[in-house]
Amino acid sequence: MSISHINGEILKRMIIAGANKLEEYKQAVDELNVFPVPDGDTGTNMSLTVLSAAREVEKITSDNINEIVKAAASGSLRGARGNSGVILSQLFRGFAKGIQNHKQIDTFALADAFETGVKTAYKAVMKPKEGTILTVAREGAEKALQIASEIINIEDFLKEVISYAHTILQKTPDMLPVLKQAGVVDAGGRGLLYILEGALEALNINGKISLKQNISQNKEVAYGALASINNEDITFGYCTEFIINRSDNNPSNVNELREFLNTIGDSIVVVEDEEIIKVHVHTDHPGQAIEKGLTYGSLTNMKIDNMREQHTTKVVTEEIKETETLNQAVKEEKEIGFIAVASGEGISQIFKDLGVDYIIKGGQTMNPSTEDILNAAYKVNAKKIIVLPNNKNIILAAEQAEELIDGKEILVVPSKTIPQGIAAMIGYEPNRGIEETLNSMKESMSYVKTGQLTFAVRDTSIENREIKQGDIIGLIEGNIEVVSNNLEEATKELINNIVDEDSEIVSIYYGEDVEEKEAQKVKEYIEENYPDCEVEIHFGGQSLYYYILSVE
Repeated sequence: MSISHINGEILKRMIIAGANKLEEYKQAVDELNVFPVPDGDTGTNMSLTVLSAAREVEKITSDNINEIVKAAASGSLRGARGNSGVILSQLFRGFAKGIQNHKQIDTFALADAFETGVKTAYKAVMKPKEGTILTVAREGAEKALQIASEIINIEDFLKEVISYAHTILQKTPDMLPVLKQAGVVDAGGRGLLYILEGALEALNINGKISLKQNISQNKEVAYGALASINNEDITFGYCTEFIINRSDNNPSNVNELREFLNTIGDSIVVVEDEEIIKVHVHTDHPGQAIEKGLTYGSLTNMKIDNMREQHTTKVVTEEIKETETLNQAVKEEKEIGFIAVASGEGISQIFKDLGVDYIIKGGQTMNPSTEDILNAAYKVNAKKIIVLPNNKNIILAAEQAEELIDGKEILVVPSKTIPQGIAAMIGYEPNRGIEETLNSMKESMSYVKTGQLTFAVRDTSIENREIKQGDIIGLIEGNIEVVSNNLEEATKELINNIVDEDSEIVSIYYGEDVEEKEAQKVKEYIEENYPDCEVEIHFGGQSLYYYILSVE
């Protein structure tokens, strides 16, 4: 098939088909992950990110290329999960910049957009690593620039770019020793190629392509189900949502809009980018909200639900309960608020007791999206909001939220583990300047060592260790230090590796699969072998991890 130009209709099909392709093969990408611990997994995170982009593209009723790529960029930015998802969203963002204002896309425009996407993605990563999705994207873009003048047929052009990118993907184990030892290629790079392969296949499909019906939908925190609460407890009766297609980019408009909505309702969430403003409000006057929205641009995706009428048929989700509690608890605006990402009833309660205003449920296997973090920030009534990701795979998404927030300020304390996050909160001292506060929290984190005990989800070879699925794995600061087929032995070995004569305090957080009496034995072992240490035991309730140890 000879196609020399891509129009908006074809581009829309390509983006949706790319999302479908990765969704189909996301498990294969997950299985390429070198690290065998239960995690958010690259394929799953990338799939959720590109699905978010494709859903926004499906909503565009025109074939205007500008509208399509901006919808894809906006959707991917807000839906980005995990480091791989954030990098993918930046590739989309740069691609949109490179392709905007084109009525049709030829190979030259496509190559330029690929290059802009790569540059944008590299800027988003503080220390880019070669042998990753970045390498595959960069080399593919360079190949595209090289052949753009030689090949005008879009299908032939993409086949050549994808083929060359596959060659680079096969070389990633030579760039990252950890890949070579495990005998796999980079998962992020493979995920990107699935998207491109799906986009290529769409060139030979006539007619509309829709997202597959069996694709798992991601829970939207801000626009979730209505709470099943008593009618008399519902202050405002109508859950009102709509999207404004902006007529200008004046940021003061959003502040003014939010202030107006605050006079007619509550549970207000206003999220924006250069092109749209997404609005959610509970109000008794939805017409007034819609009329106000019209003063900023045209409206789409309008939805009004009568919460009093529907409440008896809705299920109260834990997320909504927390939101309603928060709305009642926070009356006055604070200077500084806190958000923490955490999993487990006990750990969540510890963070709340330390002064955290809002808990985003997540962590391993549940990496919250950028939009989840944005929505949480809008629920905390504070001018400045400090976010504790508590997982290295969530830090980039939090930093992306830092750039997208409007009307408030997000500041990320880059905690990589639960103990680091707890230490940071303990190190918080009120009545200090924000810079001094951040420095104090980061310094407190630096005094903590983290140990974790979990299980292997796949066979692999890493750091000269042969690991079988189901083995008990002990990690110190994210590095595998213990491999065993016995939990008790692995626990003792991990303790001996992480506790030393300089250790003063050891905190044990036991998970949902561990009984308190078993955790008590771990405490007794530490007290017997390290008598100078003070040992604390806490119910964490976390899934997947038997124990989390904090050593100071």
